[in-house]
Amino acid sequence: MPNTYPKLHNAAWPGVVGKEPGTANPPIDLDTMLDYTASARVNGAKFDGVDLFLFAPHVDIDASDDDLKRLADKVRSRNLVIGSVVAPVWPPTGGGSAMDEGEGRKKFLEQVEKGCRIAQKLRERGVRPYGVVRIDSACGPAQWTEAPEENQAKIAETFRQACDIAADHGERLAAEGEICWGGMHSLKTMVDLLERVDRQDVLGFQADMAHTLLYLLGYNAPEDAILPRDFDWNDEAQLDAAYKTLTDALRPWTIDFHVAQNDATVFGSGSHDKTGRHCLPKDPNGKLDIVKRAGYWLREGGPDGQSHRRFQHICWDGCMFPNATMEKPETWNEILAAMVAVRDAHGWSE
Repeated sequence: MPNTYPKLHNAAWPGVVGKEPGTANPPIDLDTMLDYTASARVNGAKFDGVDLFLFAPHVDIDASDDDLKRLADKVRSRNLVIGSVVAPVWPPTGGGSAMDEGEGRKKFLEQVEKGCRIAQKLRERGVRPYGVVRIDSACGPAQWTEAPEENQAKIAETFRQACDIAADHGERLAAEGEICWGGMHSLKTMVDLLERVDRQDVLGFQADMAHTLLYLLGYNAPEDAILPRDFDWNDEAQLDAAYKTLTDALRPWTIDFHVAQNDATVFGSGSHDKTGRHCLPKDPNGKLDIVKRAGYWLREGGPDGQSHRRFQHICWDGCMFPNATMEKPETWNEILAAMVAVRDAHGWSE
């Protein structure tokens, strides 16, 4: 293990995202997700921590100080730390659309404030040494396209107000680049939104390798596609050029990073309309050379540049896996092995 950074985290939210009580895939409680994470081992390496979804049943957004102390203790007891946290800004989870100048914006900002409070408290307890608070626009591309310029301006204003809240708590926000969120649903609209907000001291980009792959193909925004929908994935030279275009535009903004695999198809569930499908690292249909493509995000200028070190941890995101897959220890060992390979190739030591 030549490199000690970035630290390696597992996401806990795959235990609740897409899970429904009374089905073959009911929610998986936080303690179990922590145990899965803490138990994984690959040649002596282990996960260093977890990233969390601030929503019940994992972490109540209205958690008391005593609740947060218990959370910190249960994470520490497994020799883990907490990194980035997800604020539940969507209408079904108590938030509202960032495009709604009225009640929607108010609820959105309330959830951001609550999320930043929890993040700050966990940092003060010494269990969260790094990480950001994740947000998105909490609205869909179809709504956004009804009045693109007007709606983009509304989202930018909501995000600017969210930045003020985050700064008051000593936190930074990362906008999740996912094609199901209006105003963030393509490379062009995502960069435009970041530039409109113009708060790089507080607001950055969260790059998920599974989601950003779909930016290349222009799902939900065909006019912004970089590659044709029928792209031949064996054309490595064209893929390299497209991936460089993608990462050169977003890397300077990236302050949070998810290692993931994707098969270039989309999956929709609930408010997530046509979003990137996560696969296991060795899925035969996966289109990403994980280690190679991670280098475009983790190194300045691309895979041959210097590690930029703008964030101290990276996280695996594997939403929508069946519970039967998540219950297997080999699943988490395979994921950890992919994470270690990324760190070995592109990380650093103090």
